[in-house]
Formats: sequence, C-alpha cells, structure tokens
Amino acid sequence: MNQDMVMRARVLLLSANTRVVRGVAGLWIYRTLTPVDPEAYGSKLAYVLVEASASPLVRDLPEQRMALLDEAVEVATALSPANPFRDRVLAKALAARRRELKGPSAS
Repeated sequence: MNQDMVMRARVLLLSANTRVVRGVAGLWIYRTLTPVDPEAYGSKLAYVLVEASASPLVRDLPEQRMALLDEAVEVATALSPANPFRDRVLAKALAARRRELKGPSAS
C-alpha cells in the first residue's frame, strides 16, 4: 500500500468535517483506507458504494451499478460479525442489489 496515498486519504477524511464522505471523494478515501483498517472504514465504504449505485452518473449503466453493489456486499460481508455496523450495511447492500436484479419495476 502506498503510504503517501494513505496519508492523503486520511488528511482528506479529517478535513471533510463530516461523518461520512460521499461521492467520488468518499469512494476514493474509503477504498484507499479500507485495506489498511477494514473494521474502521469498511462499513463506510459499503455505505458509500450503495449510495454511488443510485447516482445519476450510473443511471444508464446497469453493469456499473451492479459492480458497485457487488463490491458493497463483498466489503460488508468481510467485516467481522462483531462489527456494530456490519449487519446494517450488509442488509442495505443486499436490499439494493435485490432491487437492481429485479429491474426498473422494483423502483
């Protein structure tokens, strides 16, 4: 892991002044920090991935939406069962993935 990127992600996270950084910046920050400390950042990554799957940027890109949701499920599943946020983010990711699999009529 590139320590300069980790440091930059931590600085961006600290300067964000919000509980969860959303959007492209949040994806980059949490994707960078989750391998370093999965229990601290994995639930936030899963949350931001589910949000990103509903973004207008991927509205017409079903494969990308599903890839984001698959990643969210994978990240949430990898969290320790003792993680207090695991069940909530996993349920959210699985529900979003089910809706995506059902198609536009599920909205």
